[in-house]
Amino acid sequence: MIEVSATARSPLGMSPHDFLRDVWQQRPLLIRRAFADFESPLSPDDLGGLACEDFALSRIVIHDADGDRWSVRTGPFEESDFAGLPPSHWTLLVQDVDKWDADVAALLKPFDFLPSWRVDDVMVSYAEDGGSVGAHVDQYDVFLLQGQGRRRWQISTDRAASTAFRDDVELRLLREFVPTHEWLLEPGDMLYLPPGIPHHGVAEGECLTFSIGMRAPAVAEMIADFAGFVAERLGESVRYADPGIEPAKKAGEIDDKALEKIESTLRDSLAVDASLLRGWFGAFITRYRAAHEAVPPTKALSTAEFTRRFKAGASLQANPWSRFAWSKARSGATLYVAGESFHCARTLAERLCQREPLDAAELGNLEPPTLDLLLNLLNAGHLALVRKRSKR
Repeated sequence: MIEVSATARSPLGMSPHDFLRDVWQQRPLLIRRAFADFESPLSPDDLGGLACEDFALSRIVIHDADGDRWSVRTGPFEESDFAGLPPSHWTLLVQDVDKWDADVAALLKPFDFLPSWRVDDVMVSYAEDGGSVGAHVDQYDVFLLQGQGRRRWQISTDRAASTAFRDDVELRLLREFVPTHEWLLEPGDMLYLPPGIPHHGVAEGECLTFSIGMRAPAVAEMIADFAGFVAERLGESVRYADPGIEPAKKAGEIDDKALEKIESTLRDSLAVDASLLRGWFGAFITRYRAAHEAVPPTKALSTAEFTRRFKAGASLQANPWSRFAWSKARSGATLYVAGESFHCARTLAERLCQREPLDAAELGNLEPPTLDLLLNLLNAGHLALVRKRSKR
């Protein structure tokens, strides 16, 4: 089964449990009407305007179909850049649109069955007729939600298919691509692809697509970061030692006994208990692939002013660029925010990670530890005070 139809009670065409057991990271799945009666929260003009912002990560991919030549331009763009584009065969892509637009961020809510620290961003692409980014392979899970217009998707499930890349284009495009499945997606249809599945999408007419991408750190990145974490704790005094060795037989030889000792030394040094491993990973994953750093307010808020404004009705909103996660501790929880860790009550950590506005009524009387943590995050730019909207 590679195609299912969603229902109001099963937007994945099955339960989240069944999806994770039978589909997740195992096989592609086309879900018809995953978002029933879908209306795009973003227009092509909105996306074009965002691509002109200084800090937006945007690209335009143009395909010369006659010569099969590809070119890539990076933003920020000017309005005049769009006026000079060809009438077809081009695509505008903007990453992290969920960080800029709350309505786009709301599209992540149906994916709450996945660990939130695994979710990366919502990338939005607009394409004119024939627009594409070419046949390629992603190294992470992605849900491709059709927003406006139609896009034809081709994929290959042939495990023997070549994954060699072309060397004549800037993009990592496949040199050969022979599809095994093909679909035309309408608004609200969604295609799930696990890592490593070759795929190719082409717009049929004007087309808007939302790509919900997951974060999948390379093991090499994790090892490098973890080794640095361990090395900081070992210090210079912990060194290689080899008591009881036998006399050297040949000058310069690194013999088997030495290699065994080196292996055991490294293995023992990298062995850490669960709490240290949890602390490293919480800090690592909330730093990983952070597009922007939080900017502290120009003037730090005092405890008295923060308490007054918070209790007067202002709410706390998480900075969309700051990543939050938490794990259990012996008492309470450890909250991880953008690579830093804080001890707090488990209910508070869980609530902050929900990323919904938080008001004083939920917390009741602010105890000093909670107050200090919220004020710390506020003055670091990870939280912001938002005034309550007055009713008209």
